[in-house]
Amino acid sequence: MRPLLALSNSIDWLNEKLGGVCNWLVLAACVVSAANAMIRYAFGYSSNSWLELQWYMFAIFVMFGASYTFKKNEHVRVEILYLTLSERGQLWLDLIGTLCFLIPSCLLLSYLSWPFFMQAYAVGETSSNAGGLLRWPIKLVVPVGFVFLALQGVSEVIKRIAALKGYVVIDAKYERPTQ
Repeated sequence: MRPLLALSNSIDWLNEKLGGVCNWLVLAACVVSAANAMIRYAFGYSSNSWLELQWYMFAIFVMFGASYTFKKNEHVRVEILYLTLSERGQLWLDLIGTLCFLIPSCLLLSYLSWPFFMQAYAVGETSSNAGGLLRWPIKLVVPVGFVFLALQGVSEVIKRIAALKGYVVIDAKYERPTQ
């Protein structure tokens, strides 16, 4: 179980770092948005590339922030059923939901969105707007974001199995209790 928990900790570390990047991207998107609006109204100048940059930052922090949100257990869930279950029942529901729905869905969406990126990359797709940005880099965010979410799902599955086997969290790490 220890090697799997080490893998889980590595995935958690990666998604924690991605979450930090996403937090800074929210700030950057606000600054770009405010600066773009001020320049547009003060100087009558606007640039499609700045608008698209805002959209790109939003796409990145949504797609990469999903795995961070899942790691923090801050995702949307139907609490009516979940809260009526025992702790063990909640672990089982999390485990089954993640294994049967989250991971397969993420992998399928990543697989289906990969050709979308590859086609854009192959032709060097750029925005049709004047002064727009390259499109293919942001299209890569979709499959990669789903892979990160699936990886966090794997981490959560490992942690749920560890909890069901009696491991407890000590300093953010799962350890077998001494008896």
